[in-house]
Amino acid sequence: MWLLILGLALFLGAHFFTTLRGTRAAVIGRLGEGGYKGIYTLVSAAGLILIFIGFGSYRSTGYVVVWHPPYSLFHPIALVLLWFAFVALTATYAPPSRIKSLLRHPMLVAVKAWALSHLLVNGDLGSMLLFGSLLAWAIYDRIALKRRGDTGAPPAGWSINDLLVVALGTVAYVAMFWLHDSLIGVAAA
Repeated sequence: MWLLILGLALFLGAHFFTTLRGTRAAVIGRLGEGGYKGIYTLVSAAGLILIFIGFGSYRSTGYVVVWHPPYSLFHPIALVLLWFAFVALTATYAPPSRIKSLLRHPMLVAVKAWALSHLLVNGDLGSMLLFGSLLAWAIYDRIALKRRGDTGAPPAGWSINDLLVVALGTVAYVAMFWLHDSLIGVAAA
């Protein structure tokens, strides 16, 4: 479990650091943009790798059950949230669309929906630590963006891009049901 905690500290710590705009600017002034991005990338990647290794190790040594989520109550909600997360994630990388502008920061929306969907169906300590930490970070980061005055994408009208966002997000969502077991080691549904 300590590898998971260390990974979360590195990954989320690097992401938290970006919200400290004055300190970040001072570091960029000292290291240069490339140096800062290089260190940021290395620390984030190391954190992500430790999260994968730590969570895998935790799962192989046995779960610490905290509560038993009621399957029939939370599972349908989690599946809808997960679909929404895939659509929001797709909007992040898509050309301008109404969906992207409505979500303002679609990556953060995707992380929040993804983390919440996993918290609803996983009642073990490691899952609560992993998904709860990512949910808390995404909420914090959205608040930090609002305080900086970053309003996100400018308003856009409905377009073909919105149909593409929903279609590609839905395809990725469906693919997740086949890939989740082979990539994560747990069946998605």
